[in-house]
Amino acid sequence: MNPFTSPIAPSLWGRLSSTLERAYWRLLVVALPCAVLGLSVLALLTWAPNYAFEEPVPLPLRVLQDKGDTLDPATAWAALAQEQPVLLRDTRLAEAPFWFAFAVPAAELDPSAVIELPSRHMTDVTCWDGAALAPLGSADRLQQQGRLFASRAGFGLRVQGLAAGTTVLCKASFVGPARLTAQRWSEDALAMASHSFERNAGLLEGGILMLALFVLITALINRNATYVLFAVWLLINLRMGALSAGWDWQWLGHGVPPAWLTPMRAITVALLYGVTIVLFCALFREELPRVGFRRLVTLMQWSCAPVLLLSIVLPFAQFLPVVWLCTALGSAVLVFLLVRIVIITRSTVAAWYGASIGVALLSSAYEVVAAAFGLQTWIGSVNSVTAALASSLLATMAIAAQMRQEHEQRVQAQAKLEHSFEVMPLGLFTLDLQGRFVAANPALRAALGINVLAHGEHRWGHYFAAVDWQHMLQSLHAQPAAEFELVGPRSRHFLVRASLAGERIEGSLQDVTERSLATERLQYLAHHDPLTRVLNREAIRAELDGALHGAGATHALALAFLDLDRFKLINDLFGHHAGDEVLRQVCARTQALLHNGMHLGRMGGDEFLLLMPGRSMAQASALCQSIVDSISGQPYRVGGSSFYARGSIGLVEVAAGSSTKDAIAAADRACREAKQSRGSHLVVFDRHSHALQEHEAEIRLAGQLSASDDLPGLYLLMQPIMSLREPDQSLDFEVLLRMRDADGEEVPTARLITAAENSGRMGVIDRWVLRRTLAWVREHQGRLPRTRFICMNLSGASLNDESFVRDAVELLQRYADVARYLCLEITESVALHDLENTRRFIAQVHDLGAKVALDDFGAGYTSFSYLKGLRGDLLKIDGSFIVNMNQHPANLAIVEAIVGLARNLGMRTVAEWAEDGATVQALAEIGVDYVQGFAVARPQAPERLLDMRSSADLIEDTGLLHSLLLQAWPTPSLFDDSRPGSGPH
Repeated sequence: MNPFTSPIAPSLWGRLSSTLERAYWRLLVVALPCAVLGLSVLALLTWAPNYAFEEPVPLPLRVLQDKGDTLDPATAWAALAQEQPVLLRDTRLAEAPFWFAFAVPAAELDPSAVIELPSRHMTDVTCWDGAALAPLGSADRLQQQGRLFASRAGFGLRVQGLAAGTTVLCKASFVGPARLTAQRWSEDALAMASHSFERNAGLLEGGILMLALFVLITALINRNATYVLFAVWLLINLRMGALSAGWDWQWLGHGVPPAWLTPMRAITVALLYGVTIVLFCALFREELPRVGFRRLVTLMQWSCAPVLLLSIVLPFAQFLPVVWLCTALGSAVLVFLLVRIVIITRSTVAAWYGASIGVALLSSAYEVVAAAFGLQTWIGSVNSVTAALASSLLATMAIAAQMRQEHEQRVQAQAKLEHSFEVMPLGLFTLDLQGRFVAANPALRAALGINVLAHGEHRWGHYFAAVDWQHMLQSLHAQPAAEFELVGPRSRHFLVRASLAGERIEGSLQDVTERSLATERLQYLAHHDPLTRVLNREAIRAELDGALHGAGATHALALAFLDLDRFKLINDLFGHHAGDEVLRQVCARTQALLHNGMHLGRMGGDEFLLLMPGRSMAQASALCQSIVDSISGQPYRVGGSSFYARGSIGLVEVAAGSSTKDAIAAADRACREAKQSRGSHLVVFDRHSHALQEHEAEIRLAGQLSASDDLPGLYLLMQPIMSLREPDQSLDFEVLLRMRDADGEEVPTARLITAAENSGRMGVIDRWVLRRTLAWVREHQGRLPRTRFICMNLSGASLNDESFVRDAVELLQRYADVARYLCLEITESVALHDLENTRRFIAQVHDLGAKVALDDFGAGYTSFSYLKGLRGDLLKIDGSFIVNMNQHPANLAIVEAIVGLARNLGMRTVAEWAEDGATVQALAEIGVDYVQGFAVARPQAPERLLDMRSSADLIEDTGLLHSLLLQAWPTPSLFDDSRPGSGPH
């Protein structure tokens, strides 16, 4: 029996494979790295090094600085004899040449001896035989001649063949903080030291270049600009290590041109300073606000640009002290901030980054201190390499720690995301581009069904309409994300938010059924009256505006205004609940008669607007009559009460393109006429009706009056007011307003007044009349010797306008010399509207010398009691009592009573609308003081009055004139000019 065919075999084989895999893993991942590490430690501690060599022997030197570069070998040789031997000499940043001499050691000490001049800041050197001054060779960083050769960071001199004790004379130039020494090596030891130097240089260059490349690739993969900056910092750190070790004269095995070397050194030092600060701020961007000292960090950042600029413009010897100072201060500040960051954040990543930058900073700082103060430095090539590699290694560990931290954060975020995916009350889903559900959380399965991922039920079209899927695809191809609402199973409303992620669609599904229903209700309430359920004011106006100005608005439109008659009485007698119920029933009866396309809207209170597009006026009139009959034909039953209500309708034909406001105003006017009629309670204005044309004319005139402050076409007429006591001794009159249109045609006064009131321009017109009247009187005062008063009517709107009252007072003050002529007329209804305001105005007018007349007395709701509180001068009896007074004894008795009342109150009376001589005679007999009407004269142009002696000159009825002159007798006038505003009050 084959063991692999038994049922137990697969399980056994799987366990064996798993055991073998774990064994391989432990061997290669754990055991082998530990073995390599132990072997390396053993080799370092016990095995013989391959690059061991004997240390060199320093040689004493005689050194002389050639400050002016004027010495020749012979002169320098003679001058060096006076110098004391030293083992080393610092150049102190001097760039002038140095002459030095040393003795060749005896050959028996070391036959293969060579001399090394190890200064890495030496740029060139030339040597001679001291006694004969014969040239031994010359060398710079690119080429060497004679016995001189390049050796590690400096130069070497072969002395084989020279006699023992021979003195060698050399001249050398330096750039930077150089130190001049001479060392005797055996040739083999120097070769071994050179190999070690080159190995260390290669190790430093290759290691850091590979590390920088690794960091750069990591930056590109992770799209992290900070890693790119770190790679740049590693490269600059590499150049600083090369400068410290003395092989910065090459790059990647190629020699740097000597002219480039010094500028590159200055720029490298400046770049290391700047990049270190910028990298520090980038690495600890989130931690720096927590440690404070923000101004100190900002100051360091601002110092980078000046240091880089100085590295370009200053000589190297002058730049080095500047950068030493900046580096010392910057290193101290960065170390201080690093310590605070590690203490406050306790972040492993911050600690590794801090250690990396700290090693580099401390290494640079030590080099700066050693070079600045001339100390013996133990940092040679190996130690510089060690510092650079240690810093880079620590940086790598920081990157690894950061990657680990980011990985842990991603794992935690993924776990949270998975948890949120499961517990999210919002339905989450993933679809492929064929519309199949790939993933769904519990909330989605609860909304659509638990089998949403099952085969046969996992397609989008199984739950939603195909058009919704096409809409989503089109939206996602047009934009990265889409949001729309659709209807799903069981007529539920869902809000879908989706976005395209590669070959998948990620999205969410939210049940918004309740919200959709609430939104629909709010939209309904936004356009409908909550009480009657018909359109509200804004909605019906919008419908009317669309019908008048829409794309299909080409024909006239039937518009009706419905108003219930005496509806307030229903509210007062039966309560507002009953009134509300009546309004609902009225709307129900009205809508029952409407056809498709018609609209009913409530304008407010008991007023409604009915829009009937596409209906002729005959059809609309018949429908409106049916509505009136339906409203009033049957009683309204509310609770236990039953009562009738009646409505009136004004129907107008409105041309397409008309103003919505004007159309409603025309219908409202027609409705007001219908309410006043005693017939069918329906008034129809077609486009050719006189009433509609008159209304449109009023609207146009109101627009003209509102267009500007200019009032073209206005002019004044004067209607004489004759004294019945002295008809031939008085020339008084009332100022009347008139207007001509642009064609010179007379505008009806009623139209002018209505338009001015509707446009709110009545106050402007009253100001104009008052100003023109006063100016005219001042101009012609000398030609009006028998004029005692000039009446001018004030509108109620002006009298109740505080700004007009102020302007009127200012005008009377400005024309104080003629103000006594003016008599301002106030109608009875206006005076009673605000009695206190009227008293205050009359007092101001009297103080300025003008007079006041109470106009249209008896026409309103007359109350004799108010007369006691008003200091009027004239009482103008309403003309309705005067016309045909002799045919109506009651009117005669009323006028006689008014005359007696006025006389007792110290007021004079004026009778208006006196049309015939008999009426004038009767008025004179009952004691009326003044008469005004066509029996005396019609309104006259102001120029004609200037030619008259008195009002009697205008009477055409000679019999009436003769009778009046016979009855006349002189009496003290009410308007005595002896003092302003005189007269009994």
